[in-house]
Amino acid sequence: MNYIGSGPYCYANSLAMSIDGAFDPRLLEVATGSPFGAQLLGGRMPMFDPYGWDPDLGLAQAIDAIGWACDVTTGGTAETAEARLRAASPRDPILVGPVDMGLLRYQPGMSGPIGADHFVVVLGVDADRVVSHDPHGHPYATLPIHDFLAAWSSGTVGYGEPFTGRTAFRRVRDVSPDQALRTLLPAFTEWSAGRTDLPVPPGTLGNRDAVLALADAADDGLDPEVKGTLTYFSARVGARRAADGAWALRELGLPEAADVLTQRARLLGGLQYDLVHDIPISPALRRLAETYPPLTELLRAAPVGR
Repeated sequence: MNYIGSGPYCYANSLAMSIDGAFDPRLLEVATGSPFGAQLLGGRMPMFDPYGWDPDLGLAQAIDAIGWACDVTTGGTAETAEARLRAASPRDPILVGPVDMGLLRYQPGMSGPIGADHFVVVLGVDADRVVSHDPHGHPYATLPIHDFLAAWSSGTVGYGEPFTGRTAFRRVRDVSPDQALRTLLPAFTEWSAGRTDLPVPPGTLGNRDAVLALADAADDGLDPEVKGTLTYFSARVGARRAADGAWALRELGLPEAADVLTQRARLLGGLQYDLVHDIPISPALRRLAETYPPLTELLRAAPVGR
């Protein structure tokens, strides 16, 4: 199995590895719907992905759209989960996640749960160590099996079921990249508009309201945990998602919508220096907030079958 990774696209890169590189990871990321929204979880924690979205939902959407299928297993005991790990091989890997990144103790500085979700591809077990391709820059990472099971069952990431794994990936339909994106355009529009049929933590805000509330919080001084999340994860992954979303919309012949996402990517990417050097970020956030309504309107006006 070829390694794909070294970036924050953990589930998209894990999926790309699981289907042996049949689709570009940036297309897979866009296919999950992640570039098309923002949410302030519990009114506090910023994530630049759609209201009510999580990677489990995104993976299911992407796998179906590209014409693939897999078997999904959740729950059970640590013993049954261990047996599934021991059955994995490079020819039949397990896409595992969510796991708590803080419990993956081969990651430098990680010594306990931090509530950050992550996905890896398990290749098997070697002498009671789980061997995985971790797309966050760690091919053939190893971890004692009891530590891996603890990360896989922690329940600290806020969504998903313990011991969730995806196996037996297989192609069920021939779908081109262009067909996959065109099929997903209505879903992108729904995510951008803000779905209301999904559970969210109390106080969660979406899209423009979420970003404006974050700007207000930044004016008052961000909580260190929130600032850390923005600095080390959500701003940079949000910028990359938006940039890849812009690429996808240009492929679909929607240049105006692509330009809006490019503007969003530039604003998010531009936050990084300011976050690191304690420069006020609320002006940029308020400009960012105004990119959400026009993108939704442009997507709604796009011909679905073009």
